[in-house]
Amino acid sequence: MVGTLSRQRGLTLLGMIMVTTLVVVVGILGMKVVPEVIEYFKIVQAVKAVAGDPAAKAGSVADVRRAYERRSIIDQIQSVSPSDLDVTKDGNNIVLSFAYTKRIRMFGPVSVLIDFEGSSNR
Repeated sequence: MVGTLSRQRGLTLLGMIMVTTLVVVVGILGMKVVPEVIEYFKIVQAVKAVAGDPAAKAGSVADVRRAYERRSIIDQIQSVSPSDLDVTKDGNNIVLSFAYTKRIRMFGPVSVLIDFEGSSNR
């Protein structure tokens, strides 16, 4: 192919530094946020299990909170205590709901603020 100019393709040093920086920031964000999201799903799972428990449906609000407390100890849930739960009735069903805010320090003055909320009927 005489006469055609070949073009070089690739990533410049500045482009590689920018991509690496982006990957590192996303990695740090993921390592700090993912455990909090996992705990949120544990809380939702515990709340739904307690709301579906026939023994909890027949008991008082204190019985429902104790049932949640037992599950939270087993699952090592620390963000929502039994007193943080809102316990209401919807017909024959118990509805447990919660809401909390989690501030995750990233680096220096940078933090991520996440508002979590959930309910047993969602």
